[in-house]
Amino acid sequence: MASFRFENRSGAELLAPDRTRFSFWAPACETVLLEVEGLPPVTMEQQDDGFFTAEATCGAGTRYRYRIREGFSVPDPASRYQPEGVHGPSEIIDPEFYQWKQPDWKGRPWEDTVVYEVHLGLEGGFEGMVERLGELVDLGITAIEIMPVNTFGGNWNWGYDGVLIYAPTTPYGRPSLLKAFIDHAHSLGLMVFLDVVYNHFGPDGNYLPEYAEAMFDPDSRTVWGEGIDFKNPIVADFFLDNALYWLMEYRFDGLRIDAAWAITDRNWFAKLLQRIDHHKEPGRHIHLILENENNDSGLLADGYDGQWDEDWHHAVTVLLSGETNGYFAAFQHNTIGLLRRVLAEGFAWQGEYFAPAEKMRGSPSGALPPTKFVTFLQNHDQIGNRPDGARMITFTDPDCFHAAFALLLLSPMTPMLFMGEEWGSTTPFYFFCNFHGELAQTVREGREEQFRKYSNITDPAALAALPDPNDPKTYAASRPDRAERDTPRGRKWLGRTKELLSIRHDRITPHLKGAKSAGAEVLSERAVLAQWTLANGTLLSVAINFGDETLPIAEPTSILYETVPDRVTGTLPPRSFMAGLDRPI
Repeated sequence: MASFRFENRSGAELLAPDRTRFSFWAPACETVLLEVEGLPPVTMEQQDDGFFTAEATCGAGTRYRYRIREGFSVPDPASRYQPEGVHGPSEIIDPEFYQWKQPDWKGRPWEDTVVYEVHLGLEGGFEGMVERLGELVDLGITAIEIMPVNTFGGNWNWGYDGVLIYAPTTPYGRPSLLKAFIDHAHSLGLMVFLDVVYNHFGPDGNYLPEYAEAMFDPDSRTVWGEGIDFKNPIVADFFLDNALYWLMEYRFDGLRIDAAWAITDRNWFAKLLQRIDHHKEPGRHIHLILENENNDSGLLADGYDGQWDEDWHHAVTVLLSGETNGYFAAFQHNTIGLLRRVLAEGFAWQGEYFAPAEKMRGSPSGALPPTKFVTFLQNHDQIGNRPDGARMITFTDPDCFHAAFALLLLSPMTPMLFMGEEWGSTTPFYFFCNFHGELAQTVREGREEQFRKYSNITDPAALAALPDPNDPKTYAASRPDRAERDTPRGRKWLGRTKELLSIRHDRITPHLKGAKSAGAEVLSERAVLAQWTLANGTLLSVAINFGDETLPIAEPTSILYETVPDRVTGTLPPRSFMAGLDRPI
């Protein structure tokens, strides 16, 4: 049993059981009062760099605010817990209260990773998800990636509208329950990754402009509003410390950095690697995953473990569904050629002009290991940003989807599943939030505009019929129906998923470190063959045919998996997949 603590410069830090130090960055203020429940207000001492500090006789469980002007008090931007939500007081937390049962857990190598993305709110919060972990381990999952748990406005949200990024959101449970969830996952051999949002703050409960306008960069606009000024060292440290806080105090095994392209100072990414390397324990595995429209191969070469590979997803989606709206338009021409490049080199765009963004996109990625690319058929964005929240399995050819699913799990790239995908869930996953009044209306109108632009929905009646993100029914309807899991179809999909992951862990994973591409070739307008040399010299081949014609292929020495059991040797049937190994010569 042991406890862990990461001491932040900002926020409330216990000095003793009944003594706490408070530090609050408010460069726009001349005076700040610390308001602690049960105590008279304390005038905080102003520092030269915009911080205000004070100490008070109080301990864990005490609630407090900062009064920045007469009649106006705000929560702590580095609050460790907000028991009454984003507009309420902050609570002092003793980080050493929780005693870890698995303090010596070191994590797992990146090559072991099979990611499972999940929204904890839909699974019953921190305690509810604990009950799911055993079945995921049995399936072959090695890492849980949880959507953001930072405190957001309302009782439900995707999590990307967070405003207090150090505080686990109250609807999911207290901080100790989050630690217990992670601790239990570690006891089962599971890594836990946290999705963090460092590119913007949400619209409800964001008080920073009232006292720290210097947090923002007026010259940097994002789709969510004013960007963050990462060139300000205090601002940069606020987010660096947050990353370390989750990794060192909560023992997360890694972070997925949302919309990394909107973090304007590229040097910040190098600083994060350096800080983690300085603080982490010897032998501990910590993994960093990027969501990055820029396809910045340099960050992956410098030490970031992986990037969500949207090029892989978009090429496969166009082949499966024929969609050409929105960002799929860039993939409608030479789709199989783009998939060939992705399988061989990681990214489809490596410095070429990318029309949807109206700019050059990407950098050469062919020298990177295949494990650097996190691939997926479905995730929260790709389902939830559809007008009807439909999962891909509900609108594509079943045989082709099975083939694509096998490609996902048996290529040496790092695969990710979305909650319920393992049993072929057909439950929609909508965008949802819990805003009110004018803000709720703004969100509704914003979604309608998005669907007009990217989905070509212009009929007012059709737009009006879309699920309201703020309706409790929209949130409830997004919870995967576990009754599907126990149907014959659900059991068939579970068996299929388990079989594929068993093959991956037994025959591919042990030889992934040092694996490299051996090239890929187009077999037809709707079929491709890709090969990789694994670390033991074995040649892994995968072939997928989205078309209607049988194609000739070279037969591997040993077949790992095929979606058509009675396949004729040396052929690739319509709407099928095959994977095999050839021994080194």
